[in-house]
Amino acid sequence: MRSKPVESLGFTLIELMVTIAIAAILLGVAIPNFTSVITRSRLTANTNEFITSLNLARSEAIKRGQHVVVRKTGTNWENGWQVFVDIDRSTAAKENVLDAGTDIELRVYPALPANLTLRGNGNFVNFIRYQPNGTSNQPGSFAMCNAGSVTGAKLMIVNAVGRVRMASDADDDGIPEKEDGNEITSCTSGF
Repeated sequence: MRSKPVESLGFTLIELMVTIAIAAILLGVAIPNFTSVITRSRLTANTNEFITSLNLARSEAIKRGQHVVVRKTGTNWENGWQVFVDIDRSTAAKENVLDAGTDIELRVYPALPANLTLRGNGNFVNFIRYQPNGTSNQPGSFAMCNAGSVTGAKLMIVNAVGRVRMASDADDDGIPEKEDGNEITSCTSGF
């Protein structure tokens, strides 16, 4: 009796080598793109968290009928920030100190991930105060950047009414424009 030939159910060596080569090429193309997606996503998520803290402060100022402050908790905003009710309007400029009995801490935000910078310009270098009617102490803006680069940066503009909006990138070059139409030039000061 003759036995039936057995069919091969695996890969040949050549098929395996071709498959590995194709996978290596695809990974070589995908990994750099994936890294930039992660970087943009991280920048956007942290920008949204900062905007949330500003909206919280504005909302609490209106709800409580008190002054509410958002201020950096270290030498720079990327070290973290806190939101608190400043009942007697004496604490905003004090670094990392709340007045016992007169200030109410609402939320403390942790430091940003490495390579992210967050800076306030002019009026918002150290803090922003929301009045009981929800207006801010002054108009101004905040910039969040990755690795100090203005390309891909997020610019948050706070108007005198206290509302926050994202700056646009009208010329689509990856650098947001300030309210005067000029692009930001720095992620560290003055924008």
